[in-house]
Amino acid sequence: MDFREKCFYSNLPFYIDVAVLISLHLPKTAGSSFLASLRGFYGESLLLDYADFPINTPVFKRNRYALKMFVINGIKHHKNVEAIHGHFLPLKYLLCRDAKFVTWMREPIERLASHYFYWLRSYGLQNAPLLHKRVVEEQWSFERFCLAPEFRNFYSQFFWGFPFRRFDFIGITEHYETELEYFSNEFLGATLQVRRENENPNHEKASYFEDKNLREKVERYHSRDVALYKRALDLRRTTRCN
Repeated sequence: MDFREKCFYSNLPFYIDVAVLISLHLPKTAGSSFLASLRGFYGESLLLDYADFPINTPVFKRNRYALKMFVINGIKHHKNVEAIHGHFLPLKYLLCRDAKFVTWMREPIERLASHYFYWLRSYGLQNAPLLHKRVVEEQWSFERFCLAPEFRNFYSQFFWGFPFRRFDFIGITEHYETELEYFSNEFLGATLQVRRENENPNHEKASYFEDKNLREKVERYHSRDVALYKRALDLRRTTRCN
């Protein structure tokens, strides 16, 4: 880990004065795979921002921090950063001039389920954030997790204060390879190597949901995210599938 990565992991701000790629890593949407590809292209000019842990932070606290950084990043600047990737509320970088905002979205109900099983298999007592610890140590059921208010409309929570239309690219995880090719050509003028990180080696079924009624219940509960995903699919159809 270089000095700049250490700064972001310890919550010290970095300021940008060049056109920069802001890559929001929404958990369980192939963000780790995308990061591996970005590393190969940007090298030392890629900055990691995984300090926030937004979903593990109370809503008021994380929103207040995003607003604070929104102001700071709009006033002060730092050179030698060409791309930022990580878990954060994108609002914090909204005032960075000439920034290109990108992210990946996955069908939200399957993403939610994937998140549950990932947390179960990746749990570590030493470094797990509080919400992760609660889910595992209180032995939350699959249904409880899917209907928990902490995870309701997960995408919408990350997009707080950030206009959906401000994204310059929203990749669809279910079409990862072709989407990565499009992104590479349109935004980088280069070919990114496809990497595969953090995939569930035991998931072979088309869906995590065997109970149709439960899935319908979960879809209703997360209706805002379902609508956002449909918007992302519509954008893909109009921009990449002509």
